[in-house]
Amino acid sequence: MLLSVENLRVSYDQIRALQGISFEIDEGEIVCIIGANGAGKSTTLLAISRMVPAEAGTRMTYMDKDLLQYSADKVVSQLAISHVPEGRRLFENLTVMENLRLACFARKDDGVRRDVDRVLSIFPRLAEREHQKAGTLSGGEQQMLAVGRAFVSGRRLMLLDEPSMGLAPLMMKGVFDALREINQEGTTILLVEQNAQLALQFAGRGYVLENGHMVLEGKSADLLADDGVKQAYLGG
Repeated sequence: MLLSVENLRVSYDQIRALQGISFEIDEGEIVCIIGANGAGKSTTLLAISRMVPAEAGTRMTYMDKDLLQYSADKVVSQLAISHVPEGRRLFENLTVMENLRLACFARKDDGVRRDVDRVLSIFPRLAEREHQKAGTLSGGEQQMLAVGRAFVSGRRLMLLDEPSMGLAPLMMKGVFDALREINQEGTTILLVEQNAQLALQFAGRGYVLENGHMVLEGKSADLLADDGVKQAYLGG
């Protein structure tokens, strides 16, 4: 087991966003969490990244280590967990290459150049625009750069928050094809998405999150065939 989350509770002020959810991810899997806007999907990723505090009673283990003992920066530098946030959050005034190099600042190994080159081979558009400022890229190109930045910063586990948002269908396909390639090279992926059809077609397993509760889990094919999931998330 790569990641185990038990009884995860997170509150903002007096509002509890996550009501004690539990799930697991094995090494090499692609797992998705689907749910409506406000269900708690982004909060789940933020809690794993240690960017929001989990409440007492929560247990999270990663490679048999207590994830709660790590700060957000150590989650990346020591555990190789990377996070592609909703909205990308690039350094828009820096170039593509500067964004990639900045993501490597905590790395002490000698594989940085190799990983940057690999990103540019997975995303040829970035190679064409490596000296272009990130803020001038298209939405799809920015998403590629956000994924590439996560790839070079730490990629044993990649957390992806709404990667399809705002992308044209062709660009969306390109991003998800690249993500599958990254997974096949050894990166485990946890994806949260409002686009349930896309997420379940991409992932091997899925969880359904509603109002801070996990209400359903299973193989993606089973969830796609589930009448309740169809009614709530797949347009009937």
